[in-house]
Amino acid sequence: MIHLKQPLVLSAQSGNVASPLFAATAAASSQQRRASSKAGGRVRTRRISCASTEEAMGASTSVTTKERNLTVTAIVTAQAAPASMYISRGLDDIQDLFGKTLLLELVSSELDPKTGREREKVKGFAHMTLNQGTYEAKMSVPASFGPVGAVLVENEHHREMFLKDIKLITGGDESTAITFHIDSWVHSKFDNPEPRVFFSVRSYLPSQTPPGIEALRKKELETLRGDGQGERKFHERVYDYDTYNDLGDLDKNIEHRRPVLGSKEHPYPRRCRTGRPMTIIDPKTEKRSSTVYVPRDEQFSGIKGLTFSATTLRTGLHAILPALAPLIKKSENFPHFPSIDDLYSDGIPLPADAGASLHIIRDVIPRVVQMIENTTDHVLRFEVPHMVERDRFSWFRDEEFARQTLAGLNPICIRLLTEFPIVSKLDPAVYGPPESALTRELLEKMMNGLMTVDEALESKRLFMLDYHDVFLPYVHKVRELPERTLYGSRTVFFLGDEGTLMPLAIELTRPQSPTKPQWKRAFTSGSDATESWLWKLAKAHVLTHDTGYHQLVSHWLRTHACVEPYIIATNRQLSRIHPVYRLLHPHFRYTMEINALARESLINADGIIEDAFWPGKYSVELSSVAYAATWQFNTEALPEDLVSRGLAMRREDGELELTIKDYPYANDGLQIWNCIKQWATDYVNIYYNSDEDIAGDEELQAWWEEVRTKGHADKKDEPWWLVCNSKDNLVQILSTIMWVTSGHHAAVNFGQYHFGGYFPNRPTVVRMNIPVEESREDEMKKFMARPEEVLLQSLPSQMQAIKVMATLDILSSHSPDEEYMGEYGEPAWLAEPRVKAAFEKFSGRLKEVEGTIDEQNNNPENKNRCGAGIVPYELLKPFSEPGVTGMGIPYSISI
Repeated sequence: MIHLKQPLVLSAQSGNVASPLFAATAAASSQQRRASSKAGGRVRTRRISCASTEEAMGASTSVTTKERNLTVTAIVTAQAAPASMYISRGLDDIQDLFGKTLLLELVSSELDPKTGREREKVKGFAHMTLNQGTYEAKMSVPASFGPVGAVLVENEHHREMFLKDIKLITGGDESTAITFHIDSWVHSKFDNPEPRVFFSVRSYLPSQTPPGIEALRKKELETLRGDGQGERKFHERVYDYDTYNDLGDLDKNIEHRRPVLGSKEHPYPRRCRTGRPMTIIDPKTEKRSSTVYVPRDEQFSGIKGLTFSATTLRTGLHAILPALAPLIKKSENFPHFPSIDDLYSDGIPLPADAGASLHIIRDVIPRVVQMIENTTDHVLRFEVPHMVERDRFSWFRDEEFARQTLAGLNPICIRLLTEFPIVSKLDPAVYGPPESALTRELLEKMMNGLMTVDEALESKRLFMLDYHDVFLPYVHKVRELPERTLYGSRTVFFLGDEGTLMPLAIELTRPQSPTKPQWKRAFTSGSDATESWLWKLAKAHVLTHDTGYHQLVSHWLRTHACVEPYIIATNRQLSRIHPVYRLLHPHFRYTMEINALARESLINADGIIEDAFWPGKYSVELSSVAYAATWQFNTEALPEDLVSRGLAMRREDGELELTIKDYPYANDGLQIWNCIKQWATDYVNIYYNSDEDIAGDEELQAWWEEVRTKGHADKKDEPWWLVCNSKDNLVQILSTIMWVTSGHHAAVNFGQYHFGGYFPNRPTVVRMNIPVEESREDEMKKFMARPEEVLLQSLPSQMQAIKVMATLDILSSHSPDEEYMGEYGEPAWLAEPRVKAAFEKFSGRLKEVEGTIDEQNNNPENKNRCGAGIVPYELLKPFSEPGVTGMGIPYSISI
């Protein structure tokens, strides 16, 4: 079922065509064009629209012969204000009594045929009605006024108001209702005297803008761009760019110094400018504040705000973890694996004096804090993650280790191995010999003589998870941090005849240093107990590398950080009535707010990520290194990403052929991608007739130019940027952005608790070097006597595990007001019949994909998603219920 965000009453069958208020006369239109031509204005091209939409907007061929006025009733629906007191509340109540709550101004789409200028606006005050949250104004409007193209709103209160919609009704006839969908905060005139402008539901390219609202269209964009000066205020709607220079407040703690990200030395996408002053210690670092500015309409709704707050999460964790410390002080490490299981069964009893801390964390993550039956005591007890619920030992097996590279939380890093021998591209003078320890002889031995390495390469049977060169420069830095270690790693997999992967070998490398030579070693599963346990430890290191890369690069960088510039550019350069703005709008919901909260409490200096993940204070810096080395806009499109990693190839007919046939992320992702691209194609074809229309769209060209040169300024000169000069290229650009915000983000986010909630499956840190690195007698003796204890001491501590598990629980959750792709339609889409039809096809295709995914998960031939104890791959199922479900694709990066 397709849902409207707000009720849509505009229809082709309404009585609007009979209302002169919403009618443009043929004579007036002719005079208007002649006047425009005489005044030096351009002759406008024919509007691209269907007949029913023209009727809905009030086009008519009737000629008004005698001027008369019509009574128009404007009904404003607002979000009911909370019953709170503030200094100016009494003054606002008086304004309400006098019927002067909102000043409305109707703006005609047409110019005055006599003067060739904008028609005079029709004004009226809206007053409160008996229906809470509803305001009404009656206005006398000339019959020759023409279609209403915009409504200006001035809020007479001292506080902002959230308006849902404005309905204009002529002569009391409800069938004439025209709805302006608002869904926006309107600032107080005491904060900003400029009124807000809201355009009609009709979309226009710049060249097709009705002349009466052309100036308003340009002025609104100028307002949204701002002047780049001063500190932004809470009520403002200004979008501008800045670097990541606010992750630590040096004036409070000099240890919080972090490099500024967004420069030649540290390339990075740009964030939204806040204009906060710089720190005293470092004029390049911005001061931090209790709240981070984001444009007002980008902020969470009330429902979303109640279900997620990074600040509240951090406050709760920081308050409750010290209260837990006395309970686990004597056993910082988990003493045995049953003690880990206790987190999901008995839980950890919470101190009776936890007080406010308990309430805070219970409000944020209610699934975790539970009351003991028949008592008033509470425990910290976690839900059993799905993979452990199905098979509690699956994480220990090599088959599952390999399967998750294709159907787990980070299925976007495995690559086809195409060259052998494997050689590092780093400087050998700095890091040591570049040759890999994964030799031909070793790999052929592990393939049990089935084929040679050359034959395996030829038949595309060898794949690699490569965290060698990207991490090696950070090994010594990370090892200086308390209870952390790091290696560069490579893991090679073999594709068997049944379509499943098996790990052949793991290489761990420590680079040379001034005091020590390079150390590296290859590990295999082995045939004896010692080699088997060393293999398990090596896998733990690789899983930690994959977990860190997933969180910082696959998730944060490639979705959250890289999308923010698209949002800023869209709001600065594309009018609210531009069709591309309206296509992208739902894909940007809440992203800027969630990113601001992440800078505040998650990725900031000493934040949750630095505290619990192995890169520590180098976390976001490492994502900058990955951005510089690997990020390309063109390969963010799923098909191009698969081809670039060797996981797919294009046939002569242009279709993709997967290298691994049963690759759940790719199988499901390509279905979603195809739905998105077809929807984008249909949409673009409705509004653009030719490639020349694309090239001639000044707003579109400015938008794409700004994405490249300002939003991703450090990569502006790269040759791989698409040129926005054709319908095909525009479709590819839009499809890529829409895929990243929806399918890509869903695939790497909503399974975090399912796969990482049992932390030995995806440890966020390994705290000890592998014993054979130094082969110290005491370490080897301990390892030989109690290898399980060494593994447990290497894994996250109890404090680290609890913090990560609580964080992953909330990051994996869908809000009750989540908007799933294809389920909710924008009012502007549903008002245009051709767009509505295309959207309904898009929605129907996504429902078909959901059924196909269920079929694939139940097909025993798909061994990477169906089998004993295997978690079915559902991360790309389009729809979901609220909560932690491991499925559902929202339009946007909303958590």
